[in-house]
Amino acid sequence: MFRETLELYIKRIMEFLIYTKNYFIRNNPLMMLANSVVVGIKDILTVKKKLKMAQYRLNYHRHQLNKMEQLIAENSQHSFLKGAHLDQKR
Repeated sequence: MFRETLELYIKRIMEFLIYTKNYFIRNNPLMMLANSVVVGIKDILTVKKKLKMAQYRLNYHRHQLNKMEQLIAENSQHSFLKGAHLDQKR
């Protein structure tokens, strides 16, 4: 009785270890952790470059918007669209 129970427990432990080994082979959590750390470090090191790119895009779009507003104001016959009133109407 005791021997059979012990054999059953050992068999269950062995099956669990086999499942665990196969899980580690498939998913490798240590490699996933290492990859996430590397990605985090790359993000930290490239933050300044990304910020400069975002500022450049923002300035570019702001410049395009100002050009568009100026063209609208120049080509419009309405006097309320000229000058500082355009910002108030927006």
